[in-house]
Amino acid sequence: MVNYKELGLVNTKEMFAKALKGGYAVPAFNFNNLEQLQAIVTAAATEKSPVILQVSKGARNYANGTILRYLGMAAVEYAKELGWEKPQIVLHLDHGDSFELCKDCIDNGFSSVMIDGSHLPYEENVALTKKVCDYAHKFDVTVEGELGVLAGVEDEVSADHHTYTNPEEVVDFATRTGCDSLAISIGTSHGAYKFTPEQCTRDPKTGKLVPPPLAFDVLEGVMKKFEKQGGFPIVLHGSSSVPEEYVEMCNTYGGKLPNAIGIPESELTKASKSAVCKINIDSDSRLAFTGAVRKHFAEHPDHFDPRQYCGDARKEMIKMYTHKIVNVLGSKGKAE
Repeated sequence: MVNYKELGLVNTKEMFAKALKGGYAVPAFNFNNLEQLQAIVTAAATEKSPVILQVSKGARNYANGTILRYLGMAAVEYAKELGWEKPQIVLHLDHGDSFELCKDCIDNGFSSVMIDGSHLPYEENVALTKKVCDYAHKFDVTVEGELGVLAGVEDEVSADHHTYTNPEEVVDFATRTGCDSLAISIGTSHGAYKFTPEQCTRDPKTGKLVPPPLAFDVLEGVMKKFEKQGGFPIVLHGSSSVPEEYVEMCNTYGGKLPNAIGIPESELTKASKSAVCKINIDSDSRLAFTGAVRKHFAEHPDHFDPRQYCGDARKEMIKMYTHKIVNVLGSKGKAE
């Protein structure tokens, strides 16, 4: 058993309490490799933003659980090297699909886990989430549950339609499971193709796709149900904006990403000023990385040193993460 506190990590309890009061969201950035981790920590340390390092089941299999444990510890030490005296860094399992996976992560230094039972019947979701919470809380590890289903594809998570969260269920679910935060469905989606062209409208001036608005009425309904409890930390998954500049970069240099579209950043900013304390971003990092690498190879066909093209990708991701922290989520300076 390796407790996350030994690695210098923190759980989400205090940072979510501050975000709920402060009207901002903590960025939750997925990572799969060293360059993504370096970029996340650099941006968070420079801007003094609390940050959640997210690892999916697929990323854990790719990187290896033992290596991830030491990467979590390295992230804390690297942040200190960059001048962040007291780093507020969480190592979080994204979309855990079983008690066994969550337990293994808890036993190996994760400070937070998500158990996603949203595809199960309600009572089974409650039972599974409670089982994870009962174990995690023994070690002061925080747990994220989920109600509602997001459309889209990301790693092992796949659904072809939305099922919005039912506000009538949220208090019962949180009370009976003991979860520390709750992911809800209000129209965000996984992946780089969050909406089909048929779901969008087109700007008459530019001809570009305009995504449908998020269901803020559902979010408001959820928040209203939690009013008597003084609020509750809400999470949005599938919240990449799929920046046009990175889609164009990929396509210009040999990629094929037709009609890729994400969540407008203005809607994420609006959400971050509510009870939404955690916003998940993954596809934007993948696009920034891939676009930078494609561009590098097109401009330098003679290069074969990974440090050259991965270095460019790292610079682009630092720029993207910094933008999210400063201009979209409002978390800059919240972890001085």
